[in-house]
Amino acid sequence: MAFHQAGAMIRLFKVKEKQKELAENANGGSPIKKQTAGELRLHKDISELNLPKSCSISFPNGKDDLMNFEVSIRPDEGYYVGGTFLFSFQVSPTYPHEAPKVKCKTKVYHPNIDLEGNVCLNILREDWKPVLNINTVIYGLYHLFTEPNYEDPLNHDAAAVLRDNPKMFESNVRRAMYGGHVGQTYFPRCM
Repeated sequence: MAFHQAGAMIRLFKVKEKQKELAENANGGSPIKKQTAGELRLHKDISELNLPKSCSISFPNGKDDLMNFEVSIRPDEGYYVGGTFLFSFQVSPTYPHEAPKVKCKTKVYHPNIDLEGNVCLNILREDWKPVLNINTVIYGLYHLFTEPNYEDPLNHDAAAVLRDNPKMFESNVRRAMYGGHVGQTYFPRCM
């Protein structure tokens, strides 16, 4: 008796699968992709963004790819005032349990951003918590430009100059932002 019921259940599942397949084909093809929990959370985060006026967000792959986007930051104070810095965000399907991967696409002379665009921001590493969101990360990046930190550097040369000679650091930042060399490294214009 139990075997007969199990067989009926399997047939029922197959019938339901066939009905779903027929409905999808009738609607013109591919089924609607189910969003992951990470996509749902990211959609919520993006809809609730409250960015400073000096920051903007764009979706180079279109609105269908929320998991990859860019943020542009134009600091309105500090050493980097007037520059425009572009960051790429790659968000994992396991977000918010995993921090987004953030890279600076603009080559910048900065103690907390190396020449490959890696960013040293505590909330992107050991201090990430699922209660944090994209808004928090963008404000953290903005803060790196208004208050660069020489105590936790990725670019050790820039950090040493900031620590030992802030006037020279300011001059180096300006030279780099206008498109020039700092030491042996060339920086494209970002003003």
